[in-house]
Amino acid sequence: METRSGMQDPRVQYPAPPFPRQPQPAPGLVGKMVPVPDHGESSYRGSGRLEGRKALVTGGDSGIGRAAAIAFAREGADVAIAYLPEEEADARDVIALILAEGRRGVALPGDIRDETWCHELVDMAVTALGGLDILVVNAGRQQFRETLEDLSSEDFDRTMKTNLYALYWITRAAVPYLAPGASVITTASIQAYRPSEILLDYATTKAGIVAYTKALAKQLIKKGVRANVVAPGPVWTALQPSGGQPEEKVEEFGKDSDFGRPAQPVELAPVYVLLASEEASFINGEVYGVTGGKGIG
Repeated sequence: METRSGMQDPRVQYPAPPFPRQPQPAPGLVGKMVPVPDHGESSYRGSGRLEGRKALVTGGDSGIGRAAAIAFAREGADVAIAYLPEEEADARDVIALILAEGRRGVALPGDIRDETWCHELVDMAVTALGGLDILVVNAGRQQFRETLEDLSSEDFDRTMKTNLYALYWITRAAVPYLAPGASVITTASIQAYRPSEILLDYATTKAGIVAYTKALAKQLIKKGVRANVVAPGPVWTALQPSGGQPEEKVEEFGKDSDFGRPAQPVELAPVYVLLASEEASFINGEVYGVTGGKGIG
């Protein structure tokens, strides 16, 4: 069946498995992936929905965070991105894209497992941007372990610190700067609802993110600030080939979605834009699933 002009069949809109094996050390770099993910570098078109806003995005160098940062800039926001120093090459590309939109771009390399740094990065973002209206806490650690015995206390601690403690530290530091109309967006996962046995620690943190954000939303709305969660399914990011999944699962990543493929990061970007915008003025404490048809709950 032919589609009308401008319409695309979502099943074949983006690459589908099998993908080549492509192991790389954590945290992984976008430029080494095959195929290279689409974060909206050329495909996302803005329409001024976040004009003049100030945004901080953690994990903004790659994956969903990168897609959100690009979209925010295209929608008129100034954007600061937080990332690990090892991800500098990817971060430079994102900052260049933000600057190309005539927006302010701020690079904040550091390790969010450090409580002091979490407070510092928020203060630095506020100073550099001249305020803070949108907070996206997105950075995450995912490293598969086949059995409980393989999951060391160090593994568990690193995942908890990256995915949960940092969420607490960063939001606590940011809240005093958020005025009525501001938005907090966190990134959970389908793993919060359909956990994989090899992602025990990761799934635990993602369930925690849902609960934390729902509770936070009840507090923040008393200040006129909304908080919501995005829960993706399989998304083609550097998280996967850098130890997030076994190599054989990377080859078939996303095959079990209703579309027969993983999402590209740019397909998540419009949800973050919506939740950050005035169009979401009556949305609070919600979980937006973008799971490729698998659903949440």
